[in-house]
Amino acid sequence: MSTQAIFASALLDSGQPCPAGLYSGNGADPASRFAVYRNNVQSSLINALADAYPVVAQLVGDEFFRAMAALYVRRCPPASAVLSDYGHDFGDFIDGFAPAASVPYLADVARLERLRVMAYHAADACPVAPRQIAALMAEPAILEQLRLELHPSLGLLASPHPVVALWAAHQGDERPDNPLQSSDPISIDLAHIDLQQGQNALVLRHELEVEVFAIDAGVASFIQCLHHSQPLPVAVASAFAVDPGFDPSQGLALLISRGAITRLSHPSET
Repeated sequence: MSTQAIFASALLDSGQPCPAGLYSGNGADPASRFAVYRNNVQSSLINALADAYPVVAQLVGDEFFRAMAALYVRRCPPASAVLSDYGHDFGDFIDGFAPAASVPYLADVARLERLRVMAYHAADACPVAPRQIAALMAEPAILEQLRLELHPSLGLLASPHPVVALWAAHQGDERPDNPLQSSDPISIDLAHIDLQQGQNALVLRHELEVEVFAIDAGVASFIQCLHHSQPLPVAVASAFAVDPGFDPSQGLALLISRGAITRLSHPSET
């Protein structure tokens, strides 16, 4: 193991001794100085995780979260200088973290929060004008092969747990509006969330705000197909297979209203 690897390993593992060969210019104890530096590095990474996963931290409490995060830091050192990328697989880590097994929805809440971080930092893209979309929709020959490119910030999560409701319950008075459902106010109380009810989450950035929606399985299948560059009719058929009551106009209305359609392509375009 190289000197740098030894230093990095000891930096993230408090159980390891101070690397040999260190010295202080002012004569201070190298082990003491290294311990301070190690504590600062570990604390900064744990704090970065706490910033990225605030709802996860609220669900398990600060002490549990920081202990879990400290173990993650030890096992998963940063692979990039971009701190916002750190913790991208924290949900997978939680899945294998035995002490968190009593909170079965915790990993998926983490995955939802990671999608929000990714959406926040995603590239900008200009939405297609609704009138342009409507014009192409009116051309049957084009419609058969029409593909919709979606905003880079868009992310989907299918969970057997009520991840959107759990996330929303920790947003104070805020809640994720769902254009596919009633606009009547919904009071979300954690005690009244059905933890056996799965949800499909849609995350995207609209203008400067990252938004979270709970969407039906049919809508989720529709958007997932579009996201994988499938033609519009294929996406509609996939959604109907999942939900015979699927209404394509609702799925399209959601994407158009949030500026999520950024490019239209079809074989006849020049």
